Amino acid sequence: MDPRRLSIGLIWLLALAGLLDGCTSARPGPIVLQFWAMGQEGRVAAQLVRGFERENPGIRVEVQQLPWAAAHAKLLTAYAGDSTPDVAQMGNTWIPEMAALRALTPLQPYISRSRVVSPTDYFPGIWRGNVIGGRVYGIPWYVDTRLIFYRKDILAAAGFSQPPASWADWTRMMAAIKAQARPGQWAALLPLNEFEQLVSLSLEEPGSFLRDHDQYGNFQSPRFEQALRFYVELFRQGYAPRVDDTQIASVPMEFARGHFAFYVSGPWMIREFATQMPKAVQRDWATAPLPGPTGGNSNTGIAGGASLVIFRNSRHKAAAWKLIEYLSRPAVQDQFHRLTGDLPPRRASWSQPDIAGNRFAVAFRSQLERVRAVPRIAEYEQIVREMQTIAARAAWGDLSVEQAAKLMDRKANAILAKRRWMIAHGRLPP
Repeated sequence: MDPRRLSIGLIWLLALAGLLDGCTSARPGPIVLQFWAMGQEGRVAAQLVRGFERENPGIRVEVQQLPWAAAHAKLLTAYAGDSTPDVAQMGNTWIPEMAALRALTPLQPYISRSRVVSPTDYFPGIWRGNVIGGRVYGIPWYVDTRLIFYRKDILAAAGFSQPPASWADWTRMMAAIKAQARPGQWAALLPLNEFEQLVSLSLEEPGSFLRDHDQYGNFQSPRFEQALRFYVELFRQGYAPRVDDTQIASVPMEFARGHFAFYVSGPWMIREFATQMPKAVQRDWATAPLPGPTGGNSNTGIAGGASLVIFRNSRHKAAAWKLIEYLSRPAVQDQFHRLTGDLPPRRASWSQPDIAGNRFAVAFRSQLERVRAVPRIAEYEQIVREMQTIAARAAWGDLSVEQAAKLMDRKANAILAKRRWMIAHGRLPP
C-alpha cells in the first residue's frame, strides 16, 4: 500500500475523531424560558428571576413586559400565531378563556408532586378562581380584593368610632357625614365606570348573578336586586357623586382634603395614599373589610388578582414549573410585596416581615379568607361592563332598579348565547 495514501487516511481518521470528540464533549446551551408579565409586575419580574437563575444555572429567563391595555390582545395573537411564551402572568378573569381555547397546561400533575405549592395554604376563593372544569390552570401570584379606605377623623366628627360592619351601619354613617358636609364634600367616592364595587356588593349576597351553569343572567333575583338597590341609593341619596374616575384628578389628594370619607378600592391604593398624601393626614386614614348586608361574617368580596400559567405549547414545562415554584416561595413573595405593594395569595407569606408589619394590609388579610371567585367564563368581563353601564343609568334615575335588573338579564343572555350553544353541542362542559 502506498504510504502516502495511508498517511492521508490516518489524517482523515484523526480529524473525524476530533470532530466526534468535539461533538460529544460540547455542552448544550441553557434552557431559555420566555416569561410574559404585565404592568408594574412586569417591571420588577426581571429582578425576581435573578435569584432563580442563580439557583438554576442551566435555565435563563427572558422577561417581556406587556402593558395591561395591550396584554389580552397580545396573548390572543400569540395563541393564534403559535408563538405563546412558556410562562405568563394572567389576570384571573382571562384564565377561563385561555382554558377554553386549550392554550394552557393543566397543572394538577405538577402540584401533586410539589413541595412548595400547597393548595390548602392559599386563600380558598383565590385558589378556586384558577379551577376550570375541575382542572387547575393557574397558580395565584398576587391577590386583589376591594374593601373600604376611610377617614377616621371624619367618622369621629360624625359620631362614629368604628368603621361600618353592615350596610345599615354604612348608610347611617354616610347620612351623618352628608348632614355636616360642606359644598364639594361627599360621604363616599364610587366611580360610576368601575364595575368592581357593584360586583363586590352582589357577591356578599349568597348566589351568583348568573344561573344554570352560567348560561343565563340572574340579575332579577331578589338577592342581586337587593345589592343593586343599596348601590343605586348611595347616589340617589347624594352620598356619592355621579362621576367617573376620569373626572377625579387625584384620588389621594381629594381623599386628603376630606372631599370624601369612604373609598372602595384595592391594595395598590395603600402605597398610593402612603406616598402621595401629606404627612399631616397620614394618621387619619385606615382600611376596613367591606361591610356585609347584615354584619358579622356576611361580608366578602371579589377574589381578584393574577396567576402564573404554563402554555400548552411550551417545550420546557418542567423548567417553567420550577420558575412558578420559585416565585411561590413565601420569602420571594415577600420580596415581591416590597417591590410592588401586591399582596401574597398564600397564608404562609403573610408571616413574612414586610407584609406582617403593614397595618393597612390587616383588613385585606381578614377579607381574603371570605372572598368569592367570580363566574369563571370567558364572557365575564363583557357581562359586568354591560351591568355597570346599566347600573350607572339607574344611579342617574333613568331606570328603576327593576328595569335595570331586567335589562341586565337581557344583555347577559344575549352575550351568553354562544356559550349555551357550545354546551348544548358538547363543545364546553356544563
